[in-house]
Amino acid sequence: MIIGVPKEIKSDEYRVAITADGVRTLTLAGHSVLIERSAGAGSGISDSEFEREGAKMVDSAEEAWSADIVVKVKEPIEPEYKYLREGLILYTFLHLAADPKLAKELVTSGTIAIGYETVQDEKTGALPMLIPMSEVAGRMAVQAGAKYLEKEHGGRGVLLAGVPGVQAGKIAILGAGIVGTNAAKIAVGLGARTLILDTNLSRLRYLDDVFNGRIETIYSNSHNIRQAISEADLLIGAVLVAGAKTPWLVTRDMLGEMKTGSVIVDVSVDQGGCVETSRPTSHSDPTFVVDSVTHYCVANMPGAVPRTSTLALTNASFPGLLELAENGLEKTMQENFPLRMGLNVAEGHIAHRQVAESLDMPYKFPARWNG
Repeated sequence: MIIGVPKEIKSDEYRVAITADGVRTLTLAGHSVLIERSAGAGSGISDSEFEREGAKMVDSAEEAWSADIVVKVKEPIEPEYKYLREGLILYTFLHLAADPKLAKELVTSGTIAIGYETVQDEKTGALPMLIPMSEVAGRMAVQAGAKYLEKEHGGRGVLLAGVPGVQAGKIAILGAGIVGTNAAKIAVGLGARTLILDTNLSRLRYLDDVFNGRIETIYSNSHNIRQAISEADLLIGAVLVAGAKTPWLVTRDMLGEMKTGSVIVDVSVDQGGCVETSRPTSHSDPTFVVDSVTHYCVANMPGAVPRTSTLALTNASFPGLLELAENGLEKTMQENFPLRMGLNVAEGHIAHRQVAESLDMPYKFPARWNG
């Protein structure tokens, strides 16, 4: 197999989809790896490191995209649509529920697209490739919120940690999954008053035990959300419905109840966001203000710490890439349930039910791959 690794061109994206160790493993197994020059520079991986392990460095994205399998970090953006073609296997984050234009491009091109975010463990239901980036984003969310609460960045001028004699700031976290739990870890470590909301009572009980009463757990409903955001200095959106567009839990009219200068960090923005006023932003232009509330909605938050993020992501994504290269698409889809769940587009159709429903597009999974 020929594996292509183009340089990421999304704004402020510095991660790369493979490490030098991954290249070595693939080349020793007899595969060829084409990497666009400087693809790893943002993550601190030089071209010479890749070359030492057997990669062939290519001068253009077109050459990298000519491979049998193209492995990326972020979804293709418009300048890359021209490289989509019938028979290409694309292995990357896709988030199609929030990107109908890309979904249609993939369908019409005949590309076979496997989305990291819907690869799912058969027994636990966990999303193994989303977990490491969710861990990074959850921890970064509190950092970002703390920064934009500072007065010089338009915030309320609140120190989340507080000081002796002064009440600490208050953080409300919507969602008790991987992002929410990791955000809570950092929030508690800072000494902030921390509230987490979810509809899963078992998860709330677990977190209550784990944090030993250092966070407040609240059942998530519209009344409790409204109350929580009215008291919060920082609101973190950490909601995920696998493969589907994130529901709006905070509507535009609810912003009026938030404190002037408070901050929203909507980590779920890459799936549409859980706040109605959210829209994707970039690291170079990360925030906007609606009704005196600062919104931080960077859709690739882990891209700001690319060294850590690249290593964490490839730890999870590389085994699937190796299996696709070694066994081919047919055998992998027949035998590997998690990667089968990751299939988003195949044979000119949306092949993931939740993605199809979110896009209001026809759903069809290749019958021969139903294990």
